Amino acid sequence: MSGAAGAGTGAGAEASADAPVPAVGRAWPVGSHPPVLRGWEPPATPYGPGHRGVDLGAPPGTAVHAVAAGRVSFAGTVAGRGVVSVELAGTDSPALRTTYEPVRASVPEGAEVAAGEVIGTVEAAGTASHCGSGCLHWGLLRGETYLDPLLLLPPRLLNGGPARLLPVLGVPLPP
Repeated sequence: MSGAAGAGTGAGAEASADAPVPAVGRAWPVGSHPPVLRGWEPPATPYGPGHRGVDLGAPPGTAVHAVAAGRVSFAGTVAGRGVVSVELAGTDSPALRTTYEPVRASVPEGAEVAAGEVIGTVEAAGTASHCGSGCLHWGLLRGETYLDPLLLLPPRLLNGGPARLLPVLGVPLPP
């Protein structure tokens, strides 16, 4: 995200940025475990190069879900691309805010959304995209500071589900 739509541009260590990010996410924004095409690369300085979010593989038309419950703080177009921003409920002050682009919003600004609720669909980004065939850029901010959005997801979502025990070949079962 470019820092528009009230998303902020800072990346430095503000006092509020030091607070841990709670794993309040209840769902991936797209799919059940989408490929991460490009990860979080924080810039060294507030205006330096970096990647202020993660790119998740998702073709145009893919449903985009709110990762956690909150209020839509922005739903519109920035620099020709659709953006939805959700201020997450119960995440202290300043509240955490997730951003999703390029997205055609299906929710209005000010709407309360539940975790997992569809908030729009991935749009074709055209030549402005850095993903190629299609992706969702998912960001996270606290105030003006960008954070790694993957921190919102609990291990069960990041790791693909619970562990399963498999039989060990050649070891007899107990009587």
